[in-house]
Amino acid sequence: MLDLLGNRERTHHCGELREEHEGRTVFLAGWVARRRDLGSLIFLDLRDHTGVTQIVCNRERSAGAHAKAEDVRPEFVIGVEGVVVRRSAETANAQLPTGNIEVFADALLLLNESKTPPFPIDDAGKTQEETRLRYRFLDLRRARMQSNLRLRHRASSAVREYLSGCGFTEIETPFLTRSTPEGARDYLVPSRIHHGHFYALPQSPQLFKQILMIGGLDRYFQIVRCFRDEDLRADRQPEFTQIDIEMAFPQQSTLFKIIEGLMEQLFSLIGVKLERPFPQLAYDEAMERYGSDKPHTGFGLEWKRLALPEDARGKMNVAEPIKVLRVPGWAQASRSQIDKLQKAAVEAGAEWFATAKVMDEGIQSALAKPLGEATVRQLVGAAGGEAGELLVFLGAKPGSHGPATSRRLDEASGQLRLEIARTLGLLKSGEWHFLWVVSFPMFEYDEKEKRFAAMHHPFTSPREEDLHLLKSDPASVRARAYDLVLNGAEIGGGSIRSHRRDIQQMVFETLGMTEEQARERFGFFLEALDYGTPPHGGIALGHDRIVALMAGESNIREVIAFPKTASAVDLMCDAPAPVDAQQIKELGLKVTND
Repeated sequence: MLDLLGNRERTHHCGELREEHEGRTVFLAGWVARRRDLGSLIFLDLRDHTGVTQIVCNRERSAGAHAKAEDVRPEFVIGVEGVVVRRSAETANAQLPTGNIEVFADALLLLNESKTPPFPIDDAGKTQEETRLRYRFLDLRRARMQSNLRLRHRASSAVREYLSGCGFTEIETPFLTRSTPEGARDYLVPSRIHHGHFYALPQSPQLFKQILMIGGLDRYFQIVRCFRDEDLRADRQPEFTQIDIEMAFPQQSTLFKIIEGLMEQLFSLIGVKLERPFPQLAYDEAMERYGSDKPHTGFGLEWKRLALPEDARGKMNVAEPIKVLRVPGWAQASRSQIDKLQKAAVEAGAEWFATAKVMDEGIQSALAKPLGEATVRQLVGAAGGEAGELLVFLGAKPGSHGPATSRRLDEASGQLRLEIARTLGLLKSGEWHFLWVVSFPMFEYDEKEKRFAAMHHPFTSPREEDLHLLKSDPASVRARAYDLVLNGAEIGGGSIRSHRRDIQQMVFETLGMTEEQARERFGFFLEALDYGTPPHGGIALGHDRIVALMAGESNIREVIAFPKTASAVDLMCDAPAPVDAQQIKELGLKVTND
């Protein structure tokens, strides 16, 4: 039979009691983490969000409490009134902050029972994620999840405090807005009142925050939920949280200082002191050296573009230029290790792969057969190869050229670089390598759509010195855009915006958007640009990603209370789910199975 709590209230939490509380009568409440029955003595580990206290139910001291303890099982909810007793040196538990004391129970309240959990709460790390998400109400009891979510709370509080101190105003923007199909797919919400019309959940508050600048708010921020109907990965969710920031009359350098200060504030929460200012790297250089626009700069291994020696041209089945990576200390790599690298390179999209081992006694390379040893030495010399190194070469098939080929080669080199770093154990935890990537291309050509697309978004401003190229050479236009990267993960992206209607209209035209289409999709925004729009810019920081990195998690689901699976399903609530036929009818919709 269950007990009632009545007017009892906790005097302490389970992780708070220490030796100085000895002799005090306390009332604790929580979940039973563990039970050990020694006959006349029953030991209960009582857990709440602060920690664990050992409860002793002694039959001679309190027969009633002991009798109740006989019925208790893991995850039962109980309340315990008793006296704090210091443990002897032999029985103290140095692994627990409360390990030097225990509570002798005088009364035990059985407040609720529990079914046997589908996994041990203290060992859920070995449980399949699908099971954890289905029983999220149990998974949330784990100390790791508790710690992650409390860190997230502290981070949110720090963001608000810091940005408020920098003169920013927190403003909420709408969740029900207009669909603007540029980028990821929108989540659509049908209107019951206006049949055939739909709201969209915002992928970002982009236009609203720009309008706030037009409205004279000067500095805005928001910790905001956003929604994108896209394929998911470890760092993506259909609904996610970003720290959204916009300011009027900014210099890029000013915004960078503010964001670096925010990162400094956040990482101080985990005892990390950051070095400022963060380094900056142009997009083209990042792609050449690291094969990525979000490179991990915490280790070496930098690629270099290389022209073929004169004697090699026509003898190698590869287009110029090729790329080479020097891997120190790996001249002794085995055949199987090199085969594994080649497989990884091909899977990443490389069309040509070769290696050369630089040994004290000479150079070993399969390239010696088509080129000759003298030409191979010339190639290794051009690469700067030194004794003890393995040189890895990547290239495209003969006849390949152009930006798309170069990008594919760069992306393949970036993936292979990370594979080598993982193999060599170069990805160290507890190190923090921030980087600003700047000078992005304004556009990238979409081979499938046969048109240019915005690399960031269509409201980014082109570099002023490239404005004359918008119509004649869009591929050469650089954007006033920037990304913030941490340990190889993009944690934020932003830009200085187009604040003039004529420039914004030219950008839309370059994207293949007619004046009528632009007016239909963004008419309210284009009209706002006609009313004294100030220069403005900002950034959106991935709150989930930042907290996950701070918590040492590789998956953002570990810092979100109620995440979706990789297929955008909420296993606990069983959503998405069918709805009542009457609801469908009220919305003026018809469901098909096509």
